[in-house]
Amino acid sequence: MIKLRLKRFGKKREASFRLVATNSTSRRDGRPLEELGFYNPRTKETRLDTESIRLRLTQGAQPTDSVRALLEKGGLVEKRTRPAEVIGKLKQAATRAAEAAAAVKAEAEAKAAAEAKAAEEAAAAAEAAEAAAATPDIAETEGAVEA
Repeated sequence: MIKLRLKRFGKKREASFRLVATNSTSRRDGRPLEELGFYNPRTKETRLDTESIRLRLTQGAQPTDSVRALLEKGGLVEKRTRPAEVIGKLKQAATRAAEAAAAVKAEAEAKAAAEAKAAEEAAAAAEAAEAAAATPDIAETEGAVEA
C-alpha cells in the first residue's frame, strides 16, 4: 500500500519535512517513491505538487493524519469529520443544555426562596404590629396606676 507521509530532514530541533509517497512498510526517512511537497512547521511554509498528489490519491494512496490536515488546508482533500468529533460535539451540546436547565432551575429556586423570605418578614412585621396594638402603652398604664 502506498502512503503519503512526512519525511523529516534538517538540523536538530529545526525540523522541516518533505511530503513523500512511499511504501507503507518502508521506514520514515527511507528512500521514497516520489517527493510531492515540502512543509516547514516553524514558518508554516507549505509547497505542494498538486498534480502529483491528485494522481497518487486516485491510485489509492492513503495520507497520514498530519498529511491529511495539510492537504485539507491546501484544498486538495475535502475536510472530513471523524465520528469521534461528531460524538464529542453532541456530548458538549448535551452538557451545555443540562447546564442551562440547571441554571434556570437554580434561578427559579432562588426567586421562590426570596419570595418566601419576604412573606415571612411581612408576617413577622404584621405579628409585631398586632402585638404592639394588643399591649397597652406604658405611659397609659403608668397614668392609670397613679390615678
